[in-house]
Amino acid sequence: MPKVSDLFTLEYGHSLELNRLFQSIEASAVNFVGRAARNNGVTARVQPIPGLPPAPAGTVSVALGGQGGAGVAFLQPNPYYCGRDVMILTPKLRMNEREKLWWATCISANRFRFGFGRQANRTLKDIRLPEPREIPRWVGDVDFGKVFALTLNQLKKLSTQPPVSAPLAIASMRVPISEIFEVSYGTSLELNRLLKDPSGINYVARTAKNNGVAAKVSQPKGVVAIAGECLSVAVSGSVLETFVQMDPFITGFHIMVLRPKKPMCIEELMFYAACIRENQQRYSYGRQANRTLKDLLIPSREAIPAWVYGALTRVSDTLTQQPEV
Repeated sequence: MPKVSDLFTLEYGHSLELNRLFQSIEASAVNFVGRAARNNGVTARVQPIPGLPPAPAGTVSVALGGQGGAGVAFLQPNPYYCGRDVMILTPKLRMNEREKLWWATCISANRFRFGFGRQANRTLKDIRLPEPREIPRWVGDVDFGKVFALTLNQLKKLSTQPPVSAPLAIASMRVPISEIFEVSYGTSLELNRLLKDPSGINYVARTAKNNGVAAKVSQPKGVVAIAGECLSVAVSGSVLETFVQMDPFITGFHIMVLRPKKPMCIEELMFYAACIRENQQRYSYGRQANRTLKDLLIPSREAIPAWVYGALTRVSDTLTQQPEV
């Protein structure tokens, strides 16, 4: 089995500090890739730095440290600057975009090796990967155009237009989670005692990936599924990983369900999921959220920013204007 260093040339990124750069929304702005495990690793867009060329598009960025991000790899489609502890991987072999995404996925699958503060700076190059000839055939058959089209159609169906009285953000208007949501435990089932079924019901666990869905399973007899249009929150493991669940589901241990006391559109649910995740720093060093979740402060319904409403439609309209991959 080849190592990462057999397939890629590894070099450290720019090691820049975001707080010393000028953030920008101009068309000339450059992506800033940090150690985040979301948004393709991009944490901001910044003004170009004279005399410092960005890393080239088509390379793979890998976070070497950081809480939850160590070992996560992303294919960067645009030039970018790097924060601290980010490695840039340049393919040694000829690879198309689909193959690069495959290798990034394989590298990220090793992130479990870097828990409890362990960094990947010394060992990344030695991680074993599948043989290039073992790349599944379906990797080359993925049609991104069809995938985007299906996703955008779903977004448009779920999105809503802003109400006439959509309020502006009022940062000081915060209330406990329990004032807006009914907080309850999930079904607390063990996955190894369930029967996996590709056409079954979603099983939501404490994972930070795949919207929290760890598998699809046959619904156990006597177990009532949890209705969708609510939030699932991990209160241990990947603490405060919060996801919008639109379909019925069952859960593993230490998953809480937040059901709105009053009906919410999907944009409101996504907004509150992001607000809850912002409290993750409170639960490092193994601290759990089972007792304190209901008391965390989040914006009140009246303080939801007006831009939240209709956001999915705006995003989908923007993506449909992009050239096909």
